[in-house]
Amino acid sequence: MSIKFSFKDDIFSLNSLKLPSRHYYFNDSENYIKLLNIGEGIFPKDKIRLNVSLDNSNLILTTESATKIYSSKKEFGINKINIKLENNSNLEFINDELILYKDSKYIQLFKLNFDESSSFFYTDILSRGRSYENFDFTNMLIKNSFCENTHLEYIEKFDVKGDELKDYITRKSSVNFIFAKIYIKTKNNEEFITKLQKNGFTSFTFSKNKKIIIGVISSDNMSNLKEKIMSIWARYRENISKKEFCLGKQ
Repeated sequence: MSIKFSFKDDIFSLNSLKLPSRHYYFNDSENYIKLLNIGEGIFPKDKIRLNVSLDNSNLILTTESATKIYSSKKEFGINKINIKLENNSNLEFINDELILYKDSKYIQLFKLNFDESSSFFYTDILSRGRSYENFDFTNMLIKNSFCENTHLEYIEKFDVKGDELKDYITRKSSVNFIFAKIYIKTKNNEEFITKLQKNGFTSFTFSKNKKIIIGVISSDNMSNLKEKIMSIWARYRENISKKEFCLGKQ
């Protein structure tokens, strides 16, 4: 199950589509693609692939709703994402939350390659599971890589067990149990991170060569967390001289 598409000079091209992968493409005011759920979610042995290439193009990309990972006795559900940005391209990828069901196993392999002229805003959200669950998943493995012109700028690897995460939050006596990671590249990262910090978003830092801004935010409810993400995204769009954009999910 996979989808591969590209934009060249803001012209859309669907290069490959293997059902049940699906998408909606809107271009009334800006290029906007909404990725539809694969069936009811990701099941054991599922291998989902997304390939996106932008060349002198802009794209807003989002998911239709939360990504649900179903229970498994043995096999992992795998989600592989590859993105390439070049020639002054801009990608804004606003993910909905990841919901790991009880006893689920999940692998995410994310790679973004960009050149010095391009920019991006990318988010991941982790919930604690369904409303009656509390990090009851078995295992989650994440590898996120960001490369400038194929040179590795930032990589993070997680091998997290639900029980370990649950224990960590208990030990920290934290009331916040929903987390979002945000990855940003602008034309001037130092100027943008200063603006974020002045507006109360203090949990942001740079990658080793200051090519990327990396941040973590948390909350005790999903609505509040998404409001924070939308606030940061609005500031990002202002930074690249674009108006606020409605994703059509209200």
